[in-house]
Amino acid sequence: MRQASPLRKSFISRAPPLLAFNNLPGRGPAENQWPALLGSCPTARSLARIHGWLVAGGLGDDLSCQTKLASTYASLGDMDRATAVFERIQNPDLYSWKVMLRWYLGRESYAQAIGVYARMRLSTKTADNIVFSGVLKAAAELRNLREGRRLHCDIVKVGNPDDFVLNSLLDMYAKCGAPGSSRRVFDKIPNRDVVSWTSMISGYVQNGHAEEGLILFNQMRKTETDPNGFTVGTLLAACSKLEALQEGRWIHGYVIKRSMNENPFLVTGLLDMYAKCGMVADARRVFDELPAVDLISCTAMIAGYTQGGHPLHAVKLFSDVRSADMVPNSFTVASIVSAAAQLEDRSLGKTAHGLAIKFGLEEEVEVRNALLTMYAKCGLIPDADHLFDRSPHRDVIAWNAMMAGYSQNGLCHEALLLFARMRSTSAAPDAVTFVNALSACAGLGDLSTGSQCHSNAAKCGVLANVFVGTALLDLYAKCGDAESARVVFDGMTHRSQVTWCAMIGGYGVHGDSGNSLSLFREMLGENLPPNDATFTAILSACGHAGMVGEGQEVFYRMCRDHKIFPSMKHYSCIVDLLARAGRLDDAMEFIGNMPAEADAAVWGAFLHGCRVHSRMELGESAVHRMLDLHPQNASYYLLMSNLYASEGRWREAAKIRELMKSRGLSKSPGCSLRM
Repeated sequence: MRQASPLRKSFISRAPPLLAFNNLPGRGPAENQWPALLGSCPTARSLARIHGWLVAGGLGDDLSCQTKLASTYASLGDMDRATAVFERIQNPDLYSWKVMLRWYLGRESYAQAIGVYARMRLSTKTADNIVFSGVLKAAAELRNLREGRRLHCDIVKVGNPDDFVLNSLLDMYAKCGAPGSSRRVFDKIPNRDVVSWTSMISGYVQNGHAEEGLILFNQMRKTETDPNGFTVGTLLAACSKLEALQEGRWIHGYVIKRSMNENPFLVTGLLDMYAKCGMVADARRVFDELPAVDLISCTAMIAGYTQGGHPLHAVKLFSDVRSADMVPNSFTVASIVSAAAQLEDRSLGKTAHGLAIKFGLEEEVEVRNALLTMYAKCGLIPDADHLFDRSPHRDVIAWNAMMAGYSQNGLCHEALLLFARMRSTSAAPDAVTFVNALSACAGLGDLSTGSQCHSNAAKCGVLANVFVGTALLDLYAKCGDAESARVVFDGMTHRSQVTWCAMIGGYGVHGDSGNSLSLFREMLGENLPPNDATFTAILSACGHAGMVGEGQEVFYRMCRDHKIFPSMKHYSCIVDLLARAGRLDDAMEFIGNMPAEADAAVWGAFLHGCRVHSRMELGESAVHRMLDLHPQNASYYLLMSNLYASEGRWREAAKIRELMKSRGLSKSPGCSLRM
């Protein structure tokens, strides 16, 4: 065995006790023993001392020692020194490159990992499946499709990729938004395992092809490949997106059968699926069956209540969360802010904002965007402006929330100015952006700007979106261009109930009740069930055209054939229909026979007919009666004031407003949250 030189003996004698066990008389550690000894070093500081002794001992340029030294520095958290040591290696071999790649990937330093790979390919001209799978993960996490395609080329050149590399390649394309490329890789995998199937299904769902994901799952079942928890979670996400309740219930049954119903990831998916499908009661049953609730399950249930239109239930559960001393996360707070927006409860919204600040969550994107929407919904535009202007990073959702807030509060011009401001930034508009812009143009009757938005939407490739198409035809209809609206309508490949409603209403506003009724019959002929909004549009069209008989027939068919219980909007349309035709006594009788008490909109329609047909005494008598019954309802004071003002009776109008102020307005009870 080789004898240690005097220099090495001197070096070893100064080594720490860590190395003393190998310091036998007349010999020191062999060179191939040093890497193992380096790996047992407990701290970066002691490793730095050994590093110095290695250099002094003449082993500073030894490849195995340098590689182990870099790896140990990395394992002790000192990536700067690890990199510095690695940079000194003159000719690193494949193993050395793989060591550094492993540490960069382990620390999620994906850009550096890709940089190391690029240098490795220039240096060694080779790579193996372990390298490829690791760097593909880096490209996937960075959503770097360009680098991913380069890696694919390298894999083809080297040849013989294993299933793990092919699965990583498939996953990379899916995460980078290229499901078509994913599918081509998937089809070439000879032995597909559950990872292959799950990655491909997930790729479809993540990229807006949830239906294809469910179809692929059916193919997977035929191969007798058992889905795992990730597969099931992805399928639940697909059902949520498609609102596919039947498929979701089947998956729920599978979860129970396989005893996976205590998996928090799957429980959250089930809650979300049922909520998105409108089955909030089923979501609550899943929640109540949990052996123990935590913040994740509570947040999912709160979000389900909010999404399902049950904000008060969301507030109650959130109060329970705070009573249990759970610290809310950003999604919890965002959900309760959304509940406040639905309730238009300013006090609740500001309290939720205070909670966001208290727990350091105000800067989280989902919280900030929810706050913008809440302030806009509550009519607190200055607060929304302040929050928006001091946002360091505004995504497209923030721009959309602010634009929608302006439009909802009658500030359509400001909405269009904000749209122009957004276009001057790097933020890319999406379909919702154009819906907001087109709605603002419709609110202003600005056909010129609306036409420009139409062109921009075409350039951005969003015209096929059903919501954009609906907003576009609504714009043309409200601007008096029913012909262009119909061209848009006829060119749409997919039409929602809202689309039909907008076109029917567009004809009706301009007195073209014939086309309104014709389109309504066409809708029924396509077996599309009309909803309450559709009937509101057709009843309004009949009212504008004075078609009393047709309107009454539509109303009765709505109740009898379609089993839709009339809302106040429907009652208001019928009262308007009768009042416009001068049949005020019939309108009054209809109001008296309503199963619910008429609201201000119904009485407003009645009073409009009284003014048109010079029956002011009838209108005045009706409102006085409502004031006696509801002395704290400000709406009736306003109706009376407007009635007097329309007749030029300014003194009486002023007295009514003074009376309203002296009595005050009734307020809805607010909700309180524990801070």
